[in-house]
Amino acid sequence: MPPEEYAQLSRRERQIMDALYEMGEASAQQVLENMPEPPSYSAVRALIARLVDKQVVAFKRDGNKHIYFPIQKKTNASNTAIDRLIKTFFKGSKINAVNALLNSKGSELTWREIEELERTIAKVKEKQNNKGK
Repeated sequence: MPPEEYAQLSRRERQIMDALYEMGEASAQQVLENMPEPPSYSAVRALIARLVDKQVVAFKRDGNKHIYFPIQKKTNASNTAIDRLIKTFFKGSKINAVNALLNSKGSELTWREIEELERTIAKVKEKQNNKGK
């Protein structure tokens, strides 16, 4: 599913997707147990059925149970979620989001993590330099 379609899911549908991504695969009951302030079991089943209809979720049978799993790769969904978070809370500014993360309470970074961030920044700079040529 393209990122823009993931963003079009309802809040509850995204919560179900988040639960499925976290667990990899799960029954409707397991999804329910992993949702914040979940609706009723029948509502979760109906929402999952809608996600199956939208071809976002697939299922396999395990005895008389259905085991559901996301079709889209987790990285695509996480990028969409990050984009939505940046748009919602940081007015689309990636630098403000990164600064907030780095300045958040308890965000002690190890030297290894700092070096990894520096490598990532160097790669971004290299891409920008190549675009300008």
